[in-house]
Amino acid sequence: MNDETPLNTSGFEAIAQATKNLYPGQEGLYYGTIVPYALGGGDPLDGVEVWESSRGLPHWHYVTYGFTELYEKESEDPQESGYGFELTFRLARGPETQPPTWPIGLLQNLARYVFASGNRFGPGHHMSCNGPIALDSGTRLTALGFRMDPELGELDTPNGHLIFLQAVGLTEDEMDAMMCWNGTAFLREMEGHIPLCVTCLDRPSLMEEASFRQVWQAGMERDGSSTSFLYVQELETRLEQDRGWLRLGVGHGRILTNMLLARVGKGRALYLQGKGAAVFSPGSMAKAALEDGVLSIAIPPEALPELCAALQGHKGIYPLSELPLTVELVPTTITDRDGKVLEALQ
Repeated sequence: MNDETPLNTSGFEAIAQATKNLYPGQEGLYYGTIVPYALGGGDPLDGVEVWESSRGLPHWHYVTYGFTELYEKESEDPQESGYGFELTFRLARGPETQPPTWPIGLLQNLARYVFASGNRFGPGHHMSCNGPIALDSGTRLTALGFRMDPELGELDTPNGHLIFLQAVGLTEDEMDAMMCWNGTAFLREMEGHIPLCVTCLDRPSLMEEASFRQVWQAGMERDGSSTSFLYVQELETRLEQDRGWLRLGVGHGRILTNMLLARVGKGRALYLQGKGAAVFSPGSMAKAALEDGVLSIAIPPEALPELCAALQGHKGIYPLSELPLTVELVPTTITDRDGKVLEALQ
């Protein structure tokens, strides 16, 4: 290719046209990256475009450029463009005349995670942000859920197919509840309370609304959980004379109990990963084994209540009678992003 060969921007233009079709007569505000990631820049995305929307709650609609192949086709998969998605984010609009820029930093951080790990987001996925999604805002939103953007949907480009994934701000207990049910169903129910799932930094948790919580409870009991993996930082495991030992922090008991009920209680396995690893599976007989370094616990239905009760206790050692398993609960400290201790759980 010589200097006179025009740059192929067909992937970029396909995304730009999709947003223009959604907002006819409006010019989006494009925040481009000065130094490209490929040349040593710190921002993986080429840019983020922001549109002003009056649908549902008035809000700013952010759309990324860079998870997909914007220029030449480089991947070997002709059906999919790049990672197969671009992210969107909808932020409630106040009296400001220009969109806040912190969501652009948030989207770039998500891109850093994807580019570094190779892990992709998809509809129904969730992610903890380990602190407020907007620093110094006082918001209770500390996590994100992902769903297909209901207005932009899917798109076929010259470089392959992509979906527009909307990142939705969640409180910690909403993310926990989402994990215990079906993520897509949870966010669909959320939209019935918050049009287009617009992120509102000052909102309370939907889990505090009785009507929402009732629907979630019924859905969890009916469908179980679609999440098969749970990361528990303090988790340690071992096997001693055919008896398992599970050591974890006090603060994980509530979510782990709900996950066990929604997974093992519905005939599905639950995998835990931390310093050690364990898999809980439904079984006709109680059994503990060590398989490739993973503690495997088979749980018959009558043994599940005792395990759940032990997990919700205070610090201490709990030998179970229905399972060949001992649960040790240790104090847990909750810290902010700077390592400052916010709460100590005993």
